[in-house]
Amino acid sequence: MTEPLIHDPPADDEAQAATKQAVFNAAERLFALHGFQNVSVRDITAAAGVNLASVNYHFGSKDALLFEIFRRRTSELNRERARMLHEAADRHQGKPPVREILEAYFAPPLRWAAPDNDRRISVQFIIRARSEGTEEMREALRNDVSHLERFANALIAARPDLPREEVYWRLHFVLGMVHNNRFVEFDRLHHLSGGLTREGDVAALLRRMLDFAEAGFTA
Repeated sequence: MTEPLIHDPPADDEAQAATKQAVFNAAERLFALHGFQNVSVRDITAAAGVNLASVNYHFGSKDALLFEIFRRRTSELNRERARMLHEAADRHQGKPPVREILEAYFAPPLRWAAPDNDRRISVQFIIRARSEGTEEMREALRNDVSHLERFANALIAARPDLPREEVYWRLHFVLGMVHNNRFVEFDRLHHLSGGLTREGDVAALLRRMLDFAEAGFTA
């Protein structure tokens, strides 16, 4: 539920930009760690060290702030994926193999989620968005498939022998691998394996995911 706030008069541009970024950063971290419903506007402004009106002045509402974080982070992630796919296409005269297509999709979020990466919190926020997001976020997740189309088209080109319907289904299953790589799932796997599995080894995790997903497209 949106919390109504009053507007404060604007200060100089540099100070306003710094305030807006402080609110954005504090909100992303709090939402990622504690959940969307458990964080109030007061929590955000206290963590950011700004006055209570700042969320409303810079973003309009708590829900609008949530969507701005979601929009910015998913756009950044998908640009990184698109760049990797473009580089793979350049290496292979426009037709990258299945493994490199899948790597372009898998690698960016895995690298962001590495324990020593500052972007880990952004991955946690995006994961939260899939289960706790606002209606605007859910609408975007349901209908904005432009970033997936380039991967589907690349896979269709890499496996022209497969019916297009089959490629789409296999891509769907691959997406499930990415969405299931949540921190709670890694904890459960760690207990199941008696401590053998470590999600912090990003290179090893990426290799295992690629081995499994590639087999799904070559069988």
